[in-house]
Amino acid sequence: MTADPSAETDSEFTPTGDLADYLFEALDDTAELTGRLCAIESVSGNERTITDAVAEVLDRISGGPGPDLEILRDADTIVARTQLGHAERIVVAGHLDTVPVEDNLPPRRTHLTGDDYTDEQVIWGRGACDMKAGVAMALVTAAAVREPNRDVTWVFYDHEEVDASLNGLGRVACSHPDWLSGDFAILGEPSNASVEGGCNGTIRVDVSTTGVRAHSARAFMGVNAIHSAAEVLRRLAEHETGTVSVDGLDYRESLSAVSITGGVAGNVVPDACTVAVNYRFAPTRSAAEAEGFLREFFSGFDVVVTDAAEGARPGLDRAIAQDFIDTLGLSPAPKLGWTDVSRFSALGVPAVNFGPGNPLYAHKSDEHVRVTEVEWATSALHSYLEGQ
Repeated sequence: MTADPSAETDSEFTPTGDLADYLFEALDDTAELTGRLCAIESVSGNERTITDAVAEVLDRISGGPGPDLEILRDADTIVARTQLGHAERIVVAGHLDTVPVEDNLPPRRTHLTGDDYTDEQVIWGRGACDMKAGVAMALVTAAAVREPNRDVTWVFYDHEEVDASLNGLGRVACSHPDWLSGDFAILGEPSNASVEGGCNGTIRVDVSTTGVRAHSARAFMGVNAIHSAAEVLRRLAEHETGTVSVDGLDYRESLSAVSITGGVAGNVVPDACTVAVNYRFAPTRSAAEAEGFLREFFSGFDVVVTDAAEGARPGLDRAIAQDFIDTLGLSPAPKLGWTDVSRFSALGVPAVNFGPGNPLYAHKSDEHVRVTEVEWATSALHSYLEGQ
């Protein structure tokens, strides 16, 4: 369905006065805070305003009735952590940036009816799902927790929605890895407020064929590189991807051609053709092992890696992660796509995706999140951190 708030809009979110005040005043209402965070436009590269406001909110939280927070900053990434001396540490992370606006600001609180909705209240607007609802969940919980049963690190980072080289979490992982140290990490990516453990890795390669160029009227004088690519496609079509169990979750792998390029002109036999292939591999394999598999799979052809990212084990075999699952009372599922949990896994920190919002609405013009889901996820995270 298309989420159209035009008919029944309860309220519109418009920033007023000091932005830190604007956010701080909503720390007792996660849905309200979600809308207010959305109202502060923060397309990737324009996070400074929202980062400054969130940093000030965290400073005020630190001065409140809960535990003090050590607040650290790297450009537009903020880390706030307790130092209570507990034996274990939880990291809760979320990104502050969004994809570009698409006529979906200012955000609104509205009702949706139809399909999967029964007159449900939602927060509608850019970032509501991906992932300012997750950020609101973290901030409200940070303000509400009085006696966490473990030390907690809160991370709010920039540039997640653009090139990986700009990612704030990745930047901090390289320059200040100790800021992200912990025993278990929760990434607030939208997951329908369910637990999606770890993630598949991903690698893209170009598989190329070569031939001999000739006039198409005398095709017998050349060697058609596009025809030669038929063998590449045959191997892909006949391959049956497997399912790999990791920490009790079944990760379905996939191997697909995602584009094919070649050809010179309508009357020329082409001498070059490239098939781009994407392999989503279970987190039991490293990216280097995935590359080795592809080179063997496409033996006889030229293979060039164009992009690769490691997968992440969910760590659900660890007691600290199982405690999270037990608290929520949910059955975890594998994350088949790639998320920043991989960056935690590379640091030796098992991680899961847990956040309000249906990922199918992420980046869409009708992006939204259910109010009930935002409230439940926040309550669940709070219960976990205080052992209630």
